[in-house]
Amino acid sequence: MNPSKYLSAAILALTLVTAVGCSSSSKQESTGEYVDDSVITSKVKSAILGDPATKVAEIGVETYKGVVQLSGFVSSQAAANRAVELARGVKGVVSVKNDMRIK
Repeated sequence: MNPSKYLSAAILALTLVTAVGCSSSSKQESTGEYVDDSVITSKVKSAILGDPATKVAEIGVETYKGVVQLSGFVSSQAAANRAVELARGVKGVVSVKNDMRIK
C-alpha cells in the first residue's frame, strides 16, 4: 500500500468538505454574503433616515442575499413608496419586499 495515495485522498476529502462548508445554500448565507447584506442594510437605513420624506426611525430593514425587507410604520403611502424607491437605489439590492403599514 502506498501511504502517499492515502494522504492525497485525505487532503482532497478535507479540501472538499471545507469548500462545501463555506459555500452558501438557499437557507444559509456564506460569510461574504452576510457581510454584503450587512452593508446593504446599513446603506438602506442611511438613505431612509437621510431623506426628508422618509426620515422615520420606525422602518425596519433586513437583508438576505440582496433581498431587502422593509417593515414597520409610516405616515403615508407616499412615504412607503419613497422608502421602497430609496432601497431599490442602493447598490447590491436585488429586490425589495414592502411589509410597511400606514399608521
